[in-house]
Amino acid sequence: MSRETVEATAGRIADHAKAHDLDSVDVILHGGEPLLAGHDEIRDLVGLVRSAVPVRVDVSVQTNATLLDTRFLRLFDELEIGVGVSLDGGQADHDRSRRTADGRGSYHRVAAALELLTSEDFRHLFHGLLCTVDLRNDPLGTYTALLGFDPPLIDFLLPHGNWSEPPPGRVPGSPDTPYATWLATVFDQWYATPSHATRVRLFDEIIHLLLGGQSATEQIGLSPAAMIVIETDGEIEQSDLLKSAFEGAGSTGLHVARDSFDDLLLLPFTAARQIARLDPAPECAACEVGMICGGGLFAHRYRAGSGFHNPSVYCADLLRLIKHVGRTVQADVRRRTKDPR
Repeated sequence: MSRETVEATAGRIADHAKAHDLDSVDVILHGGEPLLAGHDEIRDLVGLVRSAVPVRVDVSVQTNATLLDTRFLRLFDELEIGVGVSLDGGQADHDRSRRTADGRGSYHRVAAALELLTSEDFRHLFHGLLCTVDLRNDPLGTYTALLGFDPPLIDFLLPHGNWSEPPPGRVPGSPDTPYATWLATVFDQWYATPSHATRVRLFDEIIHLLLGGQSATEQIGLSPAAMIVIETDGEIEQSDLLKSAFEGAGSTGLHVARDSFDDLLLLPFTAARQIARLDPAPECAACEVGMICGGGLFAHRYRAGSGFHNPSVYCADLLRLIKHVGRTVQADVRRRTKDPR
Protein backbone atom coordinates (compact mmCIF):
# COMPACT_ATOMS: atom_id res chain seq x y z
CA MET A 1 0.00 0.00 0.00
CA SER A 2 1.51 3.31 -1.06
CA ARG A 3 1.97 6.15 1.41
CA GLU A 4 -0.59 8.18 -0.55
CA THR A 5 -3.17 5.42 -0.09
CA VAL A 6 -2.37 5.12 3.62
CA GLU A 7 -2.77 8.88 4.06
CA ALA A 8 -6.06 8.89 2.17
CA THR A 9 -7.32 5.94 4.23
CA ALA A 10 -6.34 7.66 7.47
CA GLY A 11 -8.23 10.76 6.33
CA ARG A 12 -11.38 8.76 5.57
CA ILE A 13 -11.23 7.05 8.96
CA ALA A 14 -10.83 10.45 10.64
CA ASP A 15 -13.76 11.91 8.71
CA HIS A 16 -15.96 8.95 9.60
CA ALA A 17 -15.03 9.06 13.28
CA LYS A 18 -15.87 12.77 13.47
CA ALA A 19 -19.07 12.52 11.43
CA HIS A 20 -20.45 9.76 13.64
CA ASP A 21 -19.00 10.97 16.95
CA LEU A 22 -17.15 7.70 17.55
CA ASP A 23 -15.10 7.08 20.69
CA SER A 24 -12.73 4.64 18.98
CA VAL A 25 -12.12 2.66 15.82
CA ASP A 26 -10.59 -0.75 15.19
CA VAL A 27 -7.99 -1.16 12.47
CA ILE A 28 -7.00 -4.71 11.52
CA LEU A 29 -3.90 -5.33 9.42
CA HIS A 30 -4.91 -8.32 7.34
CA GLY A 31 -3.92 -9.97 4.08
CA GLY A 32 -2.65 -12.08 2.51
CA GLU A 33 0.12 -11.96 5.04
CA PRO A 34 0.53 -8.46 6.50
CA LEU A 35 3.97 -9.07 8.02
CA LEU A 36 5.37 -9.21 4.49
CA ALA A 37 5.05 -5.41 4.52
CA GLY A 38 7.95 -5.26 6.97
CA HIS A 39 8.64 -3.45 10.21
CA ASP A 40 9.07 0.07 8.82
CA GLU A 41 5.91 -0.03 6.69
CA ILE A 42 3.81 -1.20 9.61
CA ARG A 43 5.29 1.43 11.93
CA ASP A 44 4.62 4.18 9.38
CA LEU A 45 1.07 3.01 8.63
CA VAL A 46 0.06 2.85 12.28
CA GLY A 47 1.68 6.19 13.00
CA LEU A 48 -0.04 7.90 10.08
CA VAL A 49 -3.46 6.58 11.03
CA ARG A 50 -3.15 7.41 14.70
CA SER A 51 -1.85 10.91 14.01
CA ALA A 52 -4.74 11.63 11.64
CA VAL A 53 -7.63 10.13 13.58
CA PRO A 54 -8.90 12.21 16.55
CA VAL A 55 -10.11 9.21 18.59
CA ARG A 56 -8.50 6.07 20.00
CA VAL A 57 -7.32 3.68 17.28
CA ASP A 58 -7.04 0.07 18.42
CA VAL A 59 -4.80 -1.84 16.02
CA SER A 60 -4.42 -5.58 15.61
CA VAL A 61 -2.78 -7.85 13.09
CA GLN A 62 -3.95 -11.24 11.82
CA THR A 63 -0.96 -13.31 10.75
CA ASN A 64 0.05 -16.84 9.79
CA ALA A 65 3.01 -16.20 12.15
CA THR A 66 5.67 -17.66 9.86
CA LEU A 67 7.52 -14.32 9.99
CA LEU A 68 6.61 -13.43 13.58
CA ASP A 69 9.80 -12.98 15.58
CA THR A 70 11.11 -11.05 18.56
CA ARG A 71 11.73 -7.90 16.52
CA PHE A 72 8.13 -7.82 15.29
CA LEU A 73 6.82 -8.51 18.79
CA ARG A 74 8.88 -5.67 20.25
CA LEU A 75 7.43 -3.37 17.59
CA PHE A 76 3.90 -4.54 18.37
CA ASP A 77 4.51 -4.06 22.08
CA GLU A 78 5.77 -0.52 21.46
CA LEU A 79 2.79 0.34 19.24
CA GLU A 80 0.24 -1.63 21.31
CA ILE A 81 -0.79 -3.86 18.39
CA GLY A 82 -2.70 -7.02 19.26
CA VAL A 83 -1.84 -10.26 17.49
CA GLY A 84 -4.14 -12.97 16.16
CA VAL A 85 -2.60 -16.12 14.70
CA SER A 86 -4.03 -18.56 12.16
CA LEU A 87 -3.53 -22.17 13.27
CA ASP A 88 -5.52 -25.18 12.12
CA GLY A 89 -4.64 -27.67 14.87
CA GLY A 90 -1.67 -29.91 15.58
CA GLN A 91 1.26 -30.36 13.24
CA ALA A 92 -0.29 -32.91 10.86
CA ASP A 93 -3.61 -31.04 10.76
CA HIS A 94 -2.04 -27.64 10.16
CA ASP A 95 0.52 -28.76 7.61
CA ARG A 96 -2.10 -30.49 5.48
CA SER A 97 -3.34 -27.13 4.22
CA ARG A 98 -0.78 -24.52 5.24
CA ARG A 99 2.52 -25.06 3.47
CA THR A 100 5.40 -22.81 2.52
CA ALA A 101 6.35 -22.07 -1.09
CA ASP A 102 8.71 -25.05 -1.20
CA GLY A 103 5.92 -27.44 -0.16
CA ARG A 104 7.02 -27.97 3.44
CA GLY A 105 4.65 -27.60 6.35
CA SER A 106 4.70 -24.35 8.31
CA TYR A 107 3.64 -25.67 11.73
CA HIS A 108 7.12 -25.66 13.25
CA ARG A 109 7.55 -21.96 12.44
CA VAL A 110 4.09 -21.06 13.74
CA ALA A 111 4.61 -23.03 16.95
CA ALA A 112 7.96 -21.31 17.56
CA ALA A 113 6.33 -17.90 17.02
CA LEU A 114 3.52 -18.78 19.41
CA GLU A 115 6.05 -19.76 22.07
CA LEU A 116 7.47 -16.24 21.78
CA LEU A 117 4.04 -14.61 21.71
CA THR A 118 2.88 -16.47 24.81
CA SER A 119 6.05 -15.70 26.77
CA GLU A 120 5.87 -13.37 29.76
CA ASP A 121 7.11 -10.37 27.76
CA PHE A 122 4.50 -10.56 25.00
CA ARG A 123 1.55 -12.52 26.34
CA HIS A 124 -0.52 -9.35 26.70
CA LEU A 125 -0.47 -8.90 22.91
CA PHE A 126 -2.06 -12.30 22.20
CA HIS A 127 -5.64 -11.87 20.94
CA GLY A 128 -6.31 -15.49 20.02
CA LEU A 129 -6.24 -18.21 17.38
CA LEU A 130 -8.20 -18.43 14.16
CA CYS A 131 -8.90 -22.00 13.01
CA THR A 132 -10.64 -23.06 9.81
CA VAL A 133 -12.68 -26.23 10.36
CA ASP A 134 -11.31 -29.16 8.36
CA LEU A 135 -13.49 -32.27 8.45
CA ARG A 136 -10.40 -34.42 7.89
CA ASN A 137 -9.07 -33.35 11.28
CA ASP A 138 -10.29 -34.87 14.54
CA PRO A 139 -12.33 -32.17 16.33
CA LEU A 140 -11.11 -32.89 19.85
CA GLY A 141 -7.55 -33.37 18.64
CA THR A 142 -7.72 -29.99 16.94
CA TYR A 143 -9.25 -28.31 19.98
CA THR A 144 -6.68 -29.84 22.34
CA ALA A 145 -3.82 -28.74 20.09
CA LEU A 146 -5.12 -25.17 20.05
CA LEU A 147 -5.58 -25.15 23.83
CA GLY A 148 -1.94 -26.15 24.15
CA PHE A 149 -1.02 -22.53 23.45
CA ASP A 150 -3.47 -21.24 26.08
CA PRO A 151 -5.17 -18.73 23.77
CA PRO A 152 -7.61 -16.18 25.24
CA LEU A 153 -9.95 -16.89 22.31
CA ILE A 154 -10.47 -19.44 19.55
CA ASP A 155 -12.36 -18.42 16.44
CA PHE A 156 -13.57 -21.44 14.46
CA LEU A 157 -14.39 -20.50 10.87
CA LEU A 158 -16.37 -22.52 8.36
CA PRO A 159 -14.56 -22.98 5.01
CA HIS A 160 -15.76 -20.61 2.35
CA GLY A 161 -18.26 -22.04 -0.08
CA ASN A 162 -21.77 -21.48 -1.40
CA TRP A 163 -24.63 -23.26 -3.18
CA SER A 164 -22.86 -23.09 -6.54
CA GLU A 165 -19.41 -23.98 -5.19
CA PRO A 166 -20.07 -26.11 -2.07
CA PRO A 167 -17.43 -26.38 0.65
CA PRO A 168 -15.68 -29.73 1.27
CA GLY A 169 -18.07 -32.38 2.59
CA ARG A 170 -21.15 -30.21 2.21
CA VAL A 171 -23.63 -31.56 -0.36
CA PRO A 172 -26.37 -28.96 -1.02
CA GLY A 173 -29.77 -30.32 -0.10
CA SER A 174 -28.34 -33.26 1.84
CA PRO A 175 -29.65 -33.80 5.38
CA ASP A 176 -26.13 -34.72 6.52
CA THR A 177 -24.56 -32.22 8.90
CA PRO A 178 -20.83 -32.98 9.09
CA TYR A 179 -19.85 -29.50 10.26
CA ALA A 180 -22.45 -29.49 13.02
CA THR A 181 -21.16 -32.87 14.18
CA TRP A 182 -17.58 -31.58 14.24
CA LEU A 183 -18.42 -28.36 16.06
CA ALA A 184 -20.90 -29.94 18.49
CA THR A 185 -18.17 -32.36 19.58
CA VAL A 186 -15.92 -29.42 20.45
CA PHE A 187 -18.80 -27.52 22.05
CA ASP A 188 -19.61 -30.37 24.42
CA GLN A 189 -15.98 -30.53 25.56
CA TRP A 190 -15.76 -26.75 25.91
CA TYR A 191 -19.08 -26.40 27.75
CA ALA A 192 -18.24 -29.22 30.15
CA THR A 193 -15.04 -27.47 31.23
CA PRO A 194 -15.63 -25.95 34.70
CA SER A 195 -14.04 -22.59 33.85
CA HIS A 196 -13.70 -21.27 30.31
CA ALA A 197 -10.33 -19.52 30.36
CA THR A 198 -10.43 -19.76 26.58
CA ARG A 199 -13.45 -18.26 24.85
CA VAL A 200 -14.77 -19.84 21.67
CA ARG A 201 -16.32 -17.01 19.71
CA LEU A 202 -18.89 -19.02 17.74
CA PHE A 203 -20.24 -20.75 20.85
CA ASP A 204 -20.29 -17.53 22.84
CA GLU A 205 -22.19 -15.78 20.06
CA ILE A 206 -24.81 -18.54 19.76
CA ILE A 207 -25.43 -18.55 23.51
CA HIS A 208 -25.58 -14.76 23.60
CA LEU A 209 -28.13 -14.73 20.76
CA LEU A 210 -30.21 -17.47 22.39
CA LEU A 211 -30.41 -15.29 25.51
CA GLY A 212 -31.67 -12.30 23.51
CA GLY A 213 -28.43 -10.48 22.74
CA GLN A 214 -27.00 -9.15 19.50
CA SER A 215 -24.24 -10.75 17.47
CA ALA A 216 -20.80 -9.20 17.16
CA THR A 217 -19.64 -11.30 14.22
CA GLU A 218 -20.69 -11.70 10.59
CA GLN A 219 -20.82 -15.48 10.96
CA ILE A 220 -24.16 -15.55 12.67
CA GLY A 221 -27.05 -13.34 13.75
CA LEU A 222 -28.69 -10.32 12.15
CA SER A 223 -26.55 -7.42 13.32
CA PRO A 224 -25.59 -5.03 10.50
CA ALA A 225 -22.11 -5.46 9.07
CA ALA A 226 -19.68 -3.14 10.83
CA MET A 227 -16.53 -3.71 8.81
CA ILE A 228 -15.17 -2.54 5.50
CA VAL A 229 -11.98 -3.48 3.69
CA ILE A 230 -9.44 -1.14 2.13
CA GLU A 231 -7.49 -2.95 -0.55
CA THR A 232 -3.81 -2.17 -1.13
CA ASP A 233 -4.76 -0.08 -4.18
CA GLY A 234 -7.19 2.01 -2.10
CA GLU A 235 -10.43 0.44 -3.29
CA ILE A 236 -13.19 0.40 -0.66
CA GLU A 237 -14.76 -3.04 -0.46
CA GLN A 238 -17.71 -4.31 1.55
CA SER A 239 -15.89 -7.44 2.66
CA ASP A 240 -13.11 -9.48 1.14
CA LEU A 241 -15.04 -12.62 2.17
CA LEU A 242 -17.45 -11.97 -0.69
CA LYS A 243 -14.68 -12.80 -3.16
CA SER A 244 -15.35 -16.45 -2.38
CA ALA A 245 -18.74 -16.13 -4.12
CA PHE A 246 -17.59 -14.77 -7.46
CA GLU A 247 -14.93 -12.45 -8.80
CA GLY A 248 -15.76 -8.84 -8.04
CA ALA A 249 -18.53 -9.63 -5.55
CA GLY A 250 -17.12 -7.24 -2.97
CA SER A 251 -16.23 -4.46 -5.41
CA THR A 252 -17.98 -1.13 -4.96
CA GLY A 253 -16.26 1.19 -7.43
CA LEU A 254 -15.39 3.43 -4.48
CA HIS A 255 -11.87 4.60 -3.61
CA VAL A 256 -10.39 6.31 -0.55
CA ALA A 257 -8.95 9.06 -2.76
CA ARG A 258 -12.41 10.31 -3.74
CA ASP A 259 -15.17 8.59 -1.71
CA SER A 260 -16.25 8.57 1.93
CA PHE A 261 -17.16 5.49 3.91
CA ASP A 262 -20.73 6.79 4.12
CA ASP A 263 -20.91 6.55 0.32
CA LEU A 264 -20.67 2.78 0.78
CA LEU A 265 -23.87 2.81 2.86
CA LEU A 266 -25.80 4.32 -0.03
CA LEU A 267 -25.11 1.43 -2.41
CA PRO A 268 -28.07 -0.95 -2.95
CA PHE A 269 -25.97 -4.06 -2.27
CA THR A 270 -24.80 -2.64 1.05
CA ALA A 271 -28.35 -1.74 1.99
CA ALA A 272 -29.48 -5.28 1.22
CA ARG A 273 -26.93 -6.62 3.69
CA GLN A 274 -27.76 -4.06 6.38
CA ILE A 275 -31.52 -4.72 6.36
CA ALA A 276 -31.31 -8.50 6.28
CA ARG A 277 -33.59 -8.62 9.33
CA LEU A 278 -36.37 -6.98 7.30
CA ASP A 279 -36.01 -9.13 4.19
CA PRO A 280 -34.74 -12.63 5.01
CA ALA A 281 -34.85 -15.51 2.58
CA PRO A 282 -38.25 -17.29 2.81
CA GLU A 283 -36.64 -20.38 4.33
CA CYS A 284 -35.00 -18.24 7.02
CA ALA A 285 -38.21 -16.35 7.79
CA ALA A 286 -39.97 -19.65 8.44
CA CYS A 287 -37.12 -21.25 10.41
CA GLU A 288 -37.35 -21.71 14.18
CA VAL A 289 -33.78 -20.42 14.63
CA GLY A 290 -33.85 -17.87 11.80
CA MET A 291 -33.36 -14.92 14.15
CA ILE A 292 -30.39 -16.68 15.76
CA CYS A 293 -28.71 -17.96 12.63
CA GLY A 294 -29.49 -14.87 10.59
CA GLY A 295 -28.93 -16.82 7.40
CA GLY A 296 -25.28 -17.41 8.24
CA LEU A 297 -22.32 -15.61 6.71
CA PHE A 298 -23.48 -13.49 3.78
CA ALA A 299 -20.89 -14.93 1.38
CA HIS A 300 -22.11 -18.47 2.09
CA ARG A 301 -25.63 -17.65 0.84
CA TYR A 302 -24.70 -17.12 -2.79
CA ARG A 303 -26.29 -19.16 -5.56
CA ALA A 304 -25.78 -18.43 -9.24
CA GLY A 305 -29.04 -17.11 -10.64
CA SER A 306 -30.57 -15.98 -7.34
CA GLY A 307 -27.69 -14.07 -5.77
CA PHE A 308 -27.50 -13.88 -1.98
CA HIS A 309 -31.20 -14.05 -1.11
CA ASN A 310 -30.83 -17.61 0.21
CA PRO A 311 -30.05 -19.35 3.47
CA SER A 312 -26.46 -20.35 4.07
CA VAL A 313 -25.10 -23.39 2.27
CA TYR A 314 -24.44 -24.51 5.87
CA CYS A 315 -28.13 -24.15 6.73
CA ALA A 316 -28.62 -27.73 7.97
CA ASP A 317 -25.39 -27.61 9.99
CA LEU A 318 -26.25 -24.29 11.60
CA LEU A 319 -29.75 -25.46 12.48
CA ARG A 320 -28.49 -28.60 14.17
CA LEU A 321 -25.64 -26.83 15.98
CA ILE A 322 -27.83 -24.01 17.31
CA LYS A 323 -30.49 -26.44 18.53
CA HIS A 324 -27.81 -28.58 20.18
CA VAL A 325 -26.34 -25.57 21.98
CA GLY A 326 -29.83 -24.41 22.97
CA ARG A 327 -30.82 -27.78 24.43
CA THR A 328 -27.56 -28.03 26.35
CA VAL A 329 -27.83 -24.56 27.86
CA GLN A 330 -31.52 -24.99 28.65
CA ALA A 331 -30.87 -28.28 30.43
CA ASP A 332 -28.06 -26.67 32.40
CA VAL A 333 -30.26 -23.75 33.46
CA ARG A 334 -33.00 -26.14 34.58
CA ARG A 335 -30.52 -28.21 36.55
CA ARG A 336 -29.07 -25.19 38.26
CA THR A 337 -32.48 -23.73 39.09
CA LYS A 338 -33.96 -27.16 39.87
CA ASP A 339 -36.83 -26.39 37.50
CA PRO A 340 -38.57 -29.76 36.83
CA ARG A 341 -40.16 -28.62 33.55
